[in-house]
Amino acid sequence: MPRAGLTPAIVVAEAARVADEVGLDRLTLAAVAQQLGVTLPSLYKHVRGLDGLAQQLAVRGLDEMTGWATEATVGLSGAAAVRSLAAAYRNYARDHPGSYAATLRAPDPGDPAHVAAADRTVRVIYAVLAGYGLTGDRAVDATRTLRSALHGFVTLEAAHGFGLPQDLDRSFDLLVDALDRALRTWPE
Repeated sequence: MPRAGLTPAIVVAEAARVADEVGLDRLTLAAVAQQLGVTLPSLYKHVRGLDGLAQQLAVRGLDEMTGWATEATVGLSGAAAVRSLAAAYRNYARDHPGSYAATLRAPDPGDPAHVAAADRTVRVIYAVLAGYGLTGDRAVDATRTLRSALHGFVTLEAAHGFGLPQDLDRSFDLLVDALDRALRTWPE
């Protein structure tokens, strides 16, 4: 029962929707095929199995997250840019948990689309860090620090890992303030 008009982009978009609903770790080709109203073998005309689909989800998620980050940070610098970047990161992870999880996959050097999507994401972060005078290896280290802190927070938040009753938004704001201070005093 092939469906006319089915494209790789449609398959990936539906997979993203399913992953956001059930979690990337529970995404199956069978679930995507069922949602699209096609047989499982017909998906293989559009994706290279579950691993290929996960790679396409990573590219799609990176492009989406880059769009969110770009929109949030354009025209800003310093603390304002970091706050907006952090909020965009957190909101994307909250609104698209499956797609966010797909973005964590390291780019496959053999997939130019994935490498380019990851590069676009990093360039937005580097632009924010340039406002702190951080370039080259210092920007790489600062990017890793920023990403680690934000990922840790959004992952714990998604897993309901913060059991204390204090306001999570306040804690997030304090984390971002601490990151801003760290970036302003980044070692040479």
